Amino acid sequence: MSAPNSSTSYDLIVLGAGVVGTATAYWAARAGLSVCVIDRQGAAGRETSFANGGQISVSHAEPWANPSAPLKVMKWLFDRQAPLVFTPRLDRHQWAWIAGFLRNCTPERARRNTLEIVRLGAYSRAKLQEIRTAERIDYAQRTLGILHFYRDAREFEAAKPVAELMREHGCERRVIGRDEVLAIEPAFAHAIGSIVGATYTAEDESGDARAFTQALAARCQAMGATFLYGAEATRLLLSADGARVAGVEATVEGGHTRLHAPNVVVSMGAWSAPFLRPYGVNLAIYPAKGYSVSIPIEGANGAPQVSLTDDEHKLVYSNLGTHLRVAGTAELSGYSRHLDAERVAVILDNARRTFPAAGNFAQATAWTGLRPTTPSNVPYLGRTRIGGLVLNTGHGTLGWTMAAGSGRIAADLVTERRTEIPMPLAA
Repeated sequence: MSAPNSSTSYDLIVLGAGVVGTATAYWAARAGLSVCVIDRQGAAGRETSFANGGQISVSHAEPWANPSAPLKVMKWLFDRQAPLVFTPRLDRHQWAWIAGFLRNCTPERARRNTLEIVRLGAYSRAKLQEIRTAERIDYAQRTLGILHFYRDAREFEAAKPVAELMREHGCERRVIGRDEVLAIEPAFAHAIGSIVGATYTAEDESGDARAFTQALAARCQAMGATFLYGAEATRLLLSADGARVAGVEATVEGGHTRLHAPNVVVSMGAWSAPFLRPYGVNLAIYPAKGYSVSIPIEGANGAPQVSLTDDEHKLVYSNLGTHLRVAGTAELSGYSRHLDAERVAVILDNARRTFPAAGNFAQATAWTGLRPTTPSNVPYLGRTRIGGLVLNTGHGTLGWTMAAGSGRIAADLVTERRTEIPMPLAA
């Protein structure tokens, strides 16, 4: 852990050293700001960014809240193996989130939210490529595109107008047939008979979010940024009239420290909402627990090379060189990070059936993390009513996709530069 500088004063404090917070710190440091990043873990990228699905997926922009969602959710409610599991709790924030989700299931809102996500995702993908070129970071990146495959003919037909909408707005998500699926990804040879069609986005990418985040944090430190690991922000410091942020109080090495800054960016993932409630900043963010398994490839030639999305099981696959990452599912069950062995087994079984020669399934490792999800799937990115307090949180399943661009926008807001694209509408 880097110690605070002698004055404990900075231009910017970033709360959270996941991929979103670290990207914010990077762009701010590049703009010449003195930056301090606070994270309770012992290194960057150790929570939601640790073992996610690995996709930079602009093509995965259709929000969970869409006209077909309510019926699907009802069907899945009592199925423990369903892609979405809802555990009702005596938590008004959970029920408020669900009400907001249902409000966003109209065709008009689903279309608007899709376009917001496409725009931010495409911008962010370009910013990621800019960082990769400038900093020469290696994170097992692959630029082979993303193939989204369907086993259900009705779901495939429903995907076609969504793909067309994305193409109209700059995301080249192409509809393809079974033969082209096999040509793009020969590893489907075993399972191709079950596939009715797919969409393919050649511009999308994949890579290890944790490796990227930790390498980027090192670049930030080389530029002079301070990273306080094993530290926890306990409260905001405000001006006497409460109108402006003045810094953060944090627990550092067992003691309380006051860190002063005229700007604070909150990128605390699912914990952003409870942290900000005492200040009247109410965010519709609720944790959606996701799972992943990492299967050692160990020289196996049956692992897919192209990053994939399995529509039926809501799983994503990314080849990260030494292992195949398979991730998915969502549990709306509060802040518990309990690793459910049954959920892990479902993911492994689906992966084994689809790609039986992918690797050493017996040596697979499992992980779970809490995605900070908004009802619309559009993140909170912008200023608040408290001067100097900026939000960059609530990216849900697309944190890795949106991180580089969201970080640039947040840094632009802090430095009062004009953002390169319009900010997304409020989540």
